[in-house]
Amino acid sequence: MSYSVRQVASWAGVTVRTLHHYDRTGLLTPGARSRAGYRLYDETDLARLQQILFYREFGFSLDEIGTILEDPQANVLDHLRARQRRLSDEIERLQRLSEVAERAIEVQQTGVRLTPQERFEVFGEIGFDLSYATERQVRWADSPGHREAMARAAALTKEDWRRAMGEAAEWRERLLAAFDAGEPSDGVAAMGLAEEHRRHITRWFTTCPPAMHRRIADDVAADPRAFALVVPPSQQRTGLAAYLAKAVHANAARTGSPEDEE
Repeated sequence: MSYSVRQVASWAGVTVRTLHHYDRTGLLTPGARSRAGYRLYDETDLARLQQILFYREFGFSLDEIGTILEDPQANVLDHLRARQRRLSDEIERLQRLSEVAERAIEVQQTGVRLTPQERFEVFGEIGFDLSYATERQVRWADSPGHREAMARAAALTKEDWRRAMGEAAEWRERLLAAFDAGEPSDGVAAMGLAEEHRRHITRWFTTCPPAMHRRIADDVAADPRAFALVVPPSQQRTGLAAYLAKAVHANAARTGSPEDEE
């Protein structure tokens, strides 16, 4: 049974032009022609095309494929092993490029201009989830507070980050102690810790009035990715995120003013 060039092109997922090119180069010459001179492909031609497409998928050039198919003595296994080595090298190269791209994205979306080694040294368990950073960028990109925070974060040196993270770690220990001791979320100790957190944000990143602090706290309570920026997973407790949010709201009610409302 014979098939037209358009039928074969449709089945194989290639263009008619591609099949014409294979014919002109001798890579795949159909076994018959119609009375009108049109190409007709038989089962043997289709089997050869399947081989060609197989090798093309692995990146072999048409010349390489022609050599493999025309030489009965060709060691196909050697060709495939050589291609595997080249593909492995290309995968490693693309992985390095991907890491560079991810690093560039992190800088743009988190404002942290440190090398991966420096980030690990300074932040430890505190990580930046790019999905969260992206959502935050989309949601708050046009807000003055977000722009200020990104600009100030980008200007921080490694030592600045070390000091900021040291302050955060010391504050976090006291937050955990208050929570574990059963201090009420609207008590003096918890509200004091909330106020310290607000001032920490203002000192290092952006002016944080009580209304903004409430929004941040609500995000921390609702999104585990945001909470992980405040308390790493190894130190988290059930109910701690909600506890912190309640303390922030209580402190905002205590210290806020009408101008803070939006």
